[in-house]
Amino acid sequence: MIQNELFPKPAEEGIVNVASVKQLSPFRYPGGKTWLVPRARKWLKSKSNAPDFFIEPFAGGGIISLTVAAEGLAQKVVMAEFDGDIASVWWAIITGDAEWLAQKILDFKLDSRNVREILDTAPRSVRERAFRTILQNRVSHGGIMAPGSGLIKNGENDRGLASRWYPSTLAKRIRAISTFRHKIVFIEGDAFDVIRSYQQHANTFFFIDPPYTAGNGKRAGRRLYKHNLIDHPALFDLMSSIQGDFLMTYDNNDEIVRLAQAKAFKHKAVAMKNTHHAVLSELLIGRDLSWDN
Repeated sequence: MIQNELFPKPAEEGIVNVASVKQLSPFRYPGGKTWLVPRARKWLKSKSNAPDFFIEPFAGGGIISLTVAAEGLAQKVVMAEFDGDIASVWWAIITGDAEWLAQKILDFKLDSRNVREILDTAPRSVRERAFRTILQNRVSHGGIMAPGSGLIKNGENDRGLASRWYPSTLAKRIRAISTFRHKIVFIEGDAFDVIRSYQQHANTFFFIDPPYTAGNGKRAGRRLYKHNLIDHPALFDLMSSIQGDFLMTYDNNDEIVRLAQAKAFKHKAVAMKNTHHAVLSELLIGRDLSWDN
């Protein structure tokens, strides 16, 4: 009830068909932002100059950063991720093991025994950890890798574990990222520290997409992400201090709206579809959202 008083329900027209967006990430990621790609592109192209740095401190599946790098929408892209498993994938691709990882995926014989052997064995290198992470992501229900998540049982068309395992597609995406990896700087570390290190750079743009752990008792991040405890008021304080521009996305709830209003940030509700094709409402937050008309 409170939510409806703060802003109207977003109109459903204009919802992005994610099938029309070029898929660059090897991850099947809960809370992925494929639906936001056209808006992020529009945001960046509305500026007179491309940013010197584009920072995504909660990279996750990284679809926005990858799009910015692939399309040359910033001079340099900085991706940061705290989760060591997810970080291992970006390390492997960006530091030169992309071909090894792609070939490993192509050569892997997917069956329950082989999957369990990989998931139950401690990796001996970053690239082996990267392969295990991609495998876990693709055979886990909903792509969820947080503790307690289970493996796919029936899956699409009763294909079981193989229902989200597309070796050729994954290899193609990994090899494609490798072609523009020189445009990307990867940092394995805390998002707040990364933001602070760039907060005085005037021509730096930040895309902020933290785990959804705020508002109305929903706490979805606890189920979806291993690292989900975020100090949201502190994050809003920090974003109010940066010299550059930013775009934030959040679950649509009154707690986040109040945080945005307290900092005089603009906010608007936008409609998107989740992986089950249900229409949901998310928030866009920034200093200026006039470009999204």
